[in-house]
Amino acid sequence: MNALIPLIVTLPLLGAAVALVAARHRRVQVAASVVTLSAVLVIAAILLVAVDASGTPLAVSVGGWPVPFGIVLYVDRLAALLVGVSAVVLLAVLLFSVGQGSADGDDETPVSIFHPTYLILAAGIFNAFIAGDLFNLYVGFEILLVASYVLITLGATESRIRTGVVYIVVSLVSSILFLAAIAMVYGALGTVNMAQISERMSQLPESTQLVLHLMLLIAFAIKAAVFPLSFWLPDSYPTAPAPVTAVFAGLLTKVGVYAMIRTETQLFATSDVNTLLLVVGLATMIVGILGALAQAELKRILSFTLVSHIGYMVFGLAIATPAAFGATAFYIVHHIVVQTTLFLAVGLIERQAGSTSILKVKGLMRAAPVLAVLFFIPAINLGGLPPFSGFIGKYALFDAAAQVGTPLMITLIVGGIVTSLLTLYTLMRAWNLSFWREEDEPEPEPEAETLARIGYLKEAPEASVVTERRAIPRIMTAATAAMVAVTVALTVFAGPLYDLCARIGTGIAQPVHLEQLQQEVDQ
Repeated sequence: MNALIPLIVTLPLLGAAVALVAARHRRVQVAASVVTLSAVLVIAAILLVAVDASGTPLAVSVGGWPVPFGIVLYVDRLAALLVGVSAVVLLAVLLFSVGQGSADGDDETPVSIFHPTYLILAAGIFNAFIAGDLFNLYVGFEILLVASYVLITLGATESRIRTGVVYIVVSLVSSILFLAAIAMVYGALGTVNMAQISERMSQLPESTQLVLHLMLLIAFAIKAAVFPLSFWLPDSYPTAPAPVTAVFAGLLTKVGVYAMIRTETQLFATSDVNTLLLVVGLATMIVGILGALAQAELKRILSFTLVSHIGYMVFGLAIATPAAFGATAFYIVHHIVVQTTLFLAVGLIERQAGSTSILKVKGLMRAAPVLAVLFFIPAINLGGLPPFSGFIGKYALFDAAAQVGTPLMITLIVGGIVTSLLTLYTLMRAWNLSFWREEDEPEPEPEAETLARIGYLKEAPEASVVTERRAIPRIMTAATAAMVAVTVALTVFAGPLYDLCARIGTGIAQPVHLEQLQQEVDQ
């Protein structure tokens, strides 16, 4: 079973090589990408069943080097679950991009560049999820970031290059900080293996532990878009092609959240910064959703809600109980799927209406009723309307916080409820204006200042951008519908999934020690 673990990373890299060699053969590239991601999905499912049944994580030391000197790949329930969910999302977005490329002549997502880069991005994401040491985690981040630099600037328009530069600079700052933290950890402890770090960290003075802790948290918080380090995201993501924006929004920030989970539960279990995380989580929720309220462009609205809902994950991490860790794992899975689905739906809206401004888009209920459903279901799910998975995840977080019962926890619960209501209002306002307004209904007047007339959104960024209306290929609609079906499945099968996440929470609350890791590698 351990032999399957390296394939999670090597298969996408091999697929990227095949796609690069077959640059002039579109069908070969598509086939290589689909087969690769499907194979990873199957492997992730097998590993998830195996580790969940045995209750014991799997690990392999690449190259046969003894632990902790070699590169250790580590798969527990959380890693296997996130690899599987990521493979589903990557596969759906890939099919969406194939439809867009065939319809538009690959102007938005050039096939010769897109497929190899996309698979390299997938390899980086998967490697980050199964990394057993800090340096390999850093390598995973760099692989996905290098690929993302290419994807975010596809098409080479002025806006994409400008926002791409901001994205690159911020990412480089985060990477430099992460690398400096790794160097300091190695200098202080003589290792970068996470299991060995957890054993040796208590030997350091508390002040040194705090410095290392905060450096790693800041580096990961930038990648996860945690307030106040989230300023780059709302401007960077909306300019990219629809498939790129969808996969970035669904997965890249979650890799940062995952790294924060590993940092808090494995490396610094005895170093408490939970109060700081609670305050930051609350600020992320509130500032993000207030930013979304002030937007008139659908991609920017979703980008700000993305930032806002990262706050729920930070909130769950800061509660620091097994129940909270399990609720956080559930919410991560929910948010990956729902956020990706919403961005795909917005990509369809842009093609149908020629715009993503809620002041310009009108009458879509008559023109595209299927599209109305494809946007509405994930929107109310993200807003936390019962009985959807968004409500279940938030309720689980609030319940875990209520069990702790401190005044700060109660404040976070209230903040989370307010954020959820504002999320629902923001998305339903966008849905109502885009789908229910008739084509001949006048636009809001510039002087109107009330929410009823929303004229103040005339000054929102990108509200006046209009593009050419284009036909929607069936494969794009099918890919989006499939993701909507997955969001519904998260609700239908919420019981078994939440039970799995509860076991995840119990497992990650118990740090893995070097001796245990060695035993897992030797199996």
